[in-house]
Amino acid sequence: MLVLGIESSCDETAVALVRSDRSIAAQRIASQDEAHRPFGGVVPELAARAHVDRLTPMVAAVLAEAGMTLDDVDAVAATAGPGLIGGVMVGLVTGKALAFAAGKPLLAINHLEGHALSPRLADASLQFPYLLLLVSGGHCQLLGVEGVGRYRRLATTIDDAIGEAFDKTAKVLGLGFPGGPAVERAAVRGNARRFALPRPLLGSAEPHFSFAGLKSAVLRQWQALPAPGDSERDDLAAAFQQAATDCLIDRTARALSVFPQATALVVAGGVASNQHIRAALAALAARHGTAFVAPPLWLCTDNAAMIAWAGVERLALPAAERAALGLVDGLDAPARPRWPLDPGAEPVRGAGVRA
Repeated sequence: MLVLGIESSCDETAVALVRSDRSIAAQRIASQDEAHRPFGGVVPELAARAHVDRLTPMVAAVLAEAGMTLDDVDAVAATAGPGLIGGVMVGLVTGKALAFAAGKPLLAINHLEGHALSPRLADASLQFPYLLLLVSGGHCQLLGVEGVGRYRRLATTIDDAIGEAFDKTAKVLGLGFPGGPAVERAAVRGNARRFALPRPLLGSAEPHFSFAGLKSAVLRQWQALPAPGDSERDDLAAAFQQAATDCLIDRTARALSVFPQATALVVAGGVASNQHIRAALAALAARHGTAFVAPPLWLCTDNAAMIAWAGVERLALPAAERAALGLVDGLDAPARPRWPLDPGAEPVRGAGVRA
C-alpha cells in the first residue's frame, strides 16, 4: 500500500510518499522560517500564499524522486484541520484535485491524528493502547490512544498550550523565531534555580494543564530586571523550561495512574523535540515501569509522512470498521480550523474547549 501525504496546516509545506511497510519512498519539507522571522511569528496570509506557490511543484518532485506517478498511489491523504484555515484549505483542495484526477480515494486527515499515530511509523513494536502526551504550538493534551480513530482525551490546556508559552517566552526574552528551539538553546547555558517561577496546577486533582500564568510570570521577572543581559536571559529561559517541564511531568504522572492499560508512554508534536522534556518523560516512564517512545526529531515537527502514515493506518482497517468510525471521506470533506480528536470529551473551563 502506498499513500501520498500532504501537510500545510501551519508554515511547513510538506509532501511524502509512505508505504505500509513503514518505508518512505520520498518526502520533502519546505520551511518558511525566514519569511516569518521579521514578524516574530507565523503570518497566516503569508503562509497560505507560500503553500500555493510550493505545493504543486513539490508533489511533482516527490513523485519524480520516487520514480512514480499518481497511478501508483493507492490513496491521497491531506490534512483537513485543525490549523490556519488558509493553509489547510490549500493542502486539502490540492489533495482533492489529485484524488479526483487520478480516481483515488481521498483521506481527510486530522493533523493531531497524524501526530498521534506518527510514533507507530517509527516504531513497529508500539501497540495500542498507549498514553500520548501531544505537545505542539497550539495543543497540549494527554490522550488515551486506543486505536485508529479511537482517542480518549484525558487532559488538555485551559489556556495557552506549552508551545505557545515557549514562543511567547522567546519573544519576551528577545531570543528570536522559532521560539521553542531558541529557548531550549538558551536554557542549556542557564541556571534554572536563579529565578522562582510558578508551576500552575502542580499537584492539583484537576487533570488539565495551564501555562498562561507561567508565561506572565516570565514577563514580570524580565521587566523587573534593571539591566538584563545574556546571563539573565539564559537563566530565565532555563527557569521557564524547568517550570514547564515540571508541570508536564506532574500532569502526565496523574494520567498514567488513570490509564493503567497503556502499553507505553508516548510523546509527539513539535515540543517533543525538546531534549530536556524528553529526558524527564523517559525518567517518569522508568519510575512507572512503562516503556517510553518518542519519534525521531524530524517526525515531531509538522511533516507529510505522518499524514500519509495516518492514511495507511486507516486503509488497513476493514471497510466496515472505517465506516463505523466515520473515517470515509468524500470530495466534500470540509477544511476545519478546529477539530478535536475526542469530540465527545467534556468541555473544560477556559480556552481548552477548543481542543
